[in-house]
Amino acid sequence: MLRPRIISFAAALVVLVPALSPAQITQSEYASRRDTLAALVGDGVIVAFGTPEPEEDYISFNQNSKFKYLTGFNEPMAALILDIKGGKILGTPHLFVQPNDPSREVWTGKRLGLAGAKSLGFESHPSDSLISVLDQLLLRPGTTALGVVGDYSGGSGILTREDQLIRSVASRHSGLKVHSVNLAVLQLRRVKSAAELDLIRKAVAITVDAQRDAMRYIEPGQNEFETQALIEYTFRRNGADRPSFSTIVGSGLNSTTLHYNADDRFFGRNEVVVMDIGASYRGYSADVTRTVPISGIFSPDQRAIYQAVRD
Repeated sequence: MLRPRIISFAAALVVLVPALSPAQITQSEYASRRDTLAALVGDGVIVAFGTPEPEEDYISFNQNSKFKYLTGFNEPMAALILDIKGGKILGTPHLFVQPNDPSREVWTGKRLGLAGAKSLGFESHPSDSLISVLDQLLLRPGTTALGVVGDYSGGSGILTREDQLIRSVASRHSGLKVHSVNLAVLQLRRVKSAAELDLIRKAVAITVDAQRDAMRYIEPGQNEFETQALIEYTFRRNGADRPSFSTIVGSGLNSTTLHYNADDRFFGRNEVVVMDIGASYRGYSADVTRTVPISGIFSPDQRAIYQAVRD
């Protein structure tokens, strides 16, 4: 028989309340990031691609990190254009979004729409006008460079959605030099603001809480997926968006596979379980790994190996 989890309501509130008091990344911070990127690029046009709508209904939408870093916008099929000269953004950044459409929003939820995007400080356009606006900007005399942020490989191997779109655009503009700006965005992301650090701390706190809950719950005869379910429940209960990566709960021989995530084996009494887990909180991720004895006490051999790994 499985023992029930015993966690006091007061203790749960202590963890829950801080997690639901989120730090805010302001629109001015997003604008500062775009300005810094423009200064690095110097001249030309940058187009950044958001993530498409998932094809399968059971997959939740998750905005890609580079686009979210530059815009904070969390809806599918979005794009951003920055027109840059002398390291400065000309005019207002262009944000391309899905317009409000009640017939679609009844299925997928309320969209921010053109008016909402404009309220964030962008010049807003419908998503399907991206190519026409991009073409207009690239026709300006002296514009010879197009920087791309997104799933862009430059045409090597299998062409991605972004590869195909950029190849089509480049074919209409003789002499256009296309280059990836992904590395520049990643370099900017290496330095975290105070708000970002606070979000990371929250992600870590939620992950640690899930580790503690799992340690209290584990016992012989349970399945790995029961612990996985508890961990991911704790993530969501405390306001996390999702796991940062596939939750790893590996017992017995599975504990020696670094990225094991099938999570479908029953715990043996004299085994250890490795829990490599992380909560993603508002786009910022944690990663905390712990190894615990399923019986509650390390055997002498297990303790020696555990200490050797720590050392």
